Amino acid sequence: MFVIDPRLLVTLEAVVRLGSFAAAAAELGYTQSAVSQQIADLERRAGLRVLDRRPVRPTAAGMVLLRVAGEVRAAMSRATTELTALDAGRAGEVRLSAFVSAANTIVPAALAKLRETHPGVVVSLTQLETTDSYDALLRGDVDLAVTFDYDRFPQPEPSGVRRTPLGRDPVVVALPATHPLADRESVSLADLADESWIGTPVTGTHLDLLAELARSPGFKPRLAFDGDDFRTVLGLVAHGLGIAPLPTLALADTVSRVVAVPITEEPLVRFLYTCRLDTTRTPGIVTCLGECLAAATKDAMAY
Repeated sequence: MFVIDPRLLVTLEAVVRLGSFAAAAAELGYTQSAVSQQIADLERRAGLRVLDRRPVRPTAAGMVLLRVAGEVRAAMSRATTELTALDAGRAGEVRLSAFVSAANTIVPAALAKLRETHPGVVVSLTQLETTDSYDALLRGDVDLAVTFDYDRFPQPEPSGVRRTPLGRDPVVVALPATHPLADRESVSLADLADESWIGTPVTGTHLDLLAELARSPGFKPRLAFDGDDFRTVLGLVAHGLGIAPLPTLALADTVSRVVAVPITEEPLVRFLYTCRLDTTRTPGIVTCLGECLAAATKDAMAY
């Protein structure tokens, strides 16, 4: 009977993820020959090849073992979380991940709140987008994650992850401060029919969605630029090169040459969440950090 050694699964996962025996050895603290021996041992136990060597990639048998490796690691992470919860109240470390615009705004405010009540707690922060945060949670690399999705582009959490709503982050339109509509309390998409638009991480090139939501036959957004990140987009807007749809949180500390104007139709809303492993017990300090993030989000959306 084939008995799976979890340590060999860890080695297999590292080799596949990093693409080489040498890189896996460096990450795991082994010699390259030790990694080769462990993979050979795994193949002897399985009675099947688990890796093609050149290039390094999993075989069908390897894919089965990788799936099991993920399940084992998630189960071990859940066990660690529940055991930590039994030791509530002591100082320690919380590993937090958050997407960039949250890491720049609500996270610092939340950490300041946490320090007031738990000065002995150390929080490490990693900037990750939503999908990567889910993966990090399931691997046991982080304890809490700040994630998001959009009402028009839902992204359900994976099995094993529990998601708690933080708040709504409406998408607004970013205009140059000199724009004729910059002093409006709100603006309809029909008013922007002749504008040049800048694609953002919110919409990418999906500006056709705006046309659909505008419900105006004459509205067809023209893509002038496609920005890879919010900072680039804001720079383009500030110099009068176009306008852009952005989540409110992304404009919290915006430059003075850019004005955020609500969209009458409110075509997109970004929903913010905290996520953790779906366990029966959660460390008290993780729960407290989640509460601080909720308070910081409420404050950020009130401005």
